[in-house]
Amino acid sequence: MFVIKRSQENPILAPNRDHHWEASATFNMSVVKHGRHIHGLYRAISSKDPLRTPDQISTIGIAKSRDGLHFEENRQFISPVEEWEKFGCEDPRITFFEGKYYIFYTALSVYPFVPEGIRTAVAISGDLKKVEERHPVTSFNSKAMTLFPERINGKVTVLFSAHTDGAAAKMVIAQADDISEFWSPKFWDTWYPKMKEHEIEKLRRDEYDHVEVGATPIKTKYGWLLIYSHIQNYFPGGDRGPLFGIEALLLDLNDPRKIIGRTNGPIMVPEESYEISGHVSNIVFPSGVFLNDNILTIYYGAADTTTCSARVCIDDLISSIDRNTKGRWHFKRLPNNPIITPDPNHKWESKATFNPAAIDLGGKVHLLYRALSDDNTSTIGYALSDDGATVTERLDSPVYIPREDFETKKIDGAGSGCEDPRITKIGKDIYMCYTAYDSVGPPRVAVTSISEKDFLARRWNWSKPELITPKGVDDKDACIFPEKVGGKYLILHRIGTDICADFLPSLDFKTETVNKCIRIFGPRSGMWDGAKVGITAPPIKTRKGWVLLYHAVSEHHRTYRIGAVLLDLKDPTTVLSRSADAIFSPEAPFEKEGLTNNVVFPCGMIVRDGLLYIYYGGADKVVGVATMELEILMLGLRT
Repeated sequence: MFVIKRSQENPILAPNRDHHWEASATFNMSVVKHGRHIHGLYRAISSKDPLRTPDQISTIGIAKSRDGLHFEENRQFISPVEEWEKFGCEDPRITFFEGKYYIFYTALSVYPFVPEGIRTAVAISGDLKKVEERHPVTSFNSKAMTLFPERINGKVTVLFSAHTDGAAAKMVIAQADDISEFWSPKFWDTWYPKMKEHEIEKLRRDEYDHVEVGATPIKTKYGWLLIYSHIQNYFPGGDRGPLFGIEALLLDLNDPRKIIGRTNGPIMVPEESYEISGHVSNIVFPSGVFLNDNILTIYYGAADTTTCSARVCIDDLISSIDRNTKGRWHFKRLPNNPIITPDPNHKWESKATFNPAAIDLGGKVHLLYRALSDDNTSTIGYALSDDGATVTERLDSPVYIPREDFETKKIDGAGSGCEDPRITKIGKDIYMCYTAYDSVGPPRVAVTSISEKDFLARRWNWSKPELITPKGVDDKDACIFPEKVGGKYLILHRIGTDICADFLPSLDFKTETVNKCIRIFGPRSGMWDGAKVGITAPPIKTRKGWVLLYHAVSEHHRTYRIGAVLLDLKDPTTVLSRSADAIFSPEAPFEKEGLTNNVVFPCGMIVRDGLLYIYYGGADKVVGVATMELEILMLGLRT
């Protein structure tokens, strides 16, 4: 897992109305270190000129910065001078290679724009003060060419997007003995008929998707790291409009056509106002990267208007996608899963056993799981584990059953009862929040409690449950924080699609109720957590902050996955960091097929010997357990 952090300085480069050539847009920056400065080359769009056709033109600007965030001394660096670029120069990628700077860019030779007039060109500079040479490169529709910063197996290597303006778009590799071969028509006459052999395959997840090279690859000991653009539903025929996302690939060091690791979906999508509204709305497009120590800065175009940046720890990113290391950076299933399954001999748990709460007491892990009968009544069962991994005891009868009218079935055969418990120990008492449902009204959160002494003695003397969430509101997925915050008790709950909080002065639920939704965070449209989010188990306290795992549902396939956030110790309504990727997803058969397919849904977690254990429902049918090193989880959440 890893965290992507947008710069608080965003946008770091914006249009300058005092410069006509960059008055409308300054975006898609590629960067390189030159002397003591970081130089950024970017696409600039001019102000409108009613005497020209087209009335705006793209050229390439250059600016420099000492810190990679504050750029100055903007000037025009590449503008159209040749017939093959007369209608614009776009989207530069710069590489320092064997003593010179090579800037590959998109050259527009025809207007109105058509694929045949959109091709790749190159400009060469020895000092970034002036362009010494420029050449047309490809003879066919192509964009986004970038040069690897060193030879691969003795060959000069470029990566680019071919046929980007049609449904046959692909990302390809070309290699030559001498760099000048890339602007030789003879080279491409030989290469083009064999393009299929040079393709990085299986990048597009759907036939309607589009991929395009982003930044110049970064060499690591694991492979070449490529930050690139994956655009869902770009071509006609998709089930919704285009969604621009930023993703990462790890390519083999010796054969960059081979993928040895990749993100499972977008790590960034348009979310901020400067990414949503602009020259072209709803775009984040990666164009440059800069590595300083362990921090990778990603430069990207926002809404085709401004340049922005985001940061990620490169070790976390690579460790999460490399096939040799990613297992440690995600939750790992234990081999004896599932650990609890329905029991046909017990009517109350004959249909499903899932979504367990967990607490570690007296050296043993106690599980309270949701049990479902054939008539769809939910009750709470009990199981015990000595080692946290295997169930050593399970009771024959439920330990908690529907007792109040608000959780008693009103429609025969419909769902009802006590669902999805979360438990918190406060003082000498154990509090259980659960979803109460009577099969008619929206589900509400109820709270009951029991003394630790009675719980361990299995005297199920639960207090009378009280509803704490408003009538008529679908409000569930609740827990009580294990410590007071600012002298008050913090309740986490979910309304609609978002995780919320409220503060209560006491735990007397005869008088105290939740009446606020202090929004903590919500879904990120287009990402793996794009439809809705909800808490898993009560958070755990660390020196860095409160660790809260959350479940999320994706928009397209309605898959439940798990992510993590780090909440501020003093104000847990503040999110310090949030995992960009899912850290647990349905993969095992018992998670993919059940009463609800493709679901992992934890309600309990504990920490033992440096391992974080989660206890989860698989496909709303069974209980599973998985672990992850807490130290790795905290590394992935570092800010």
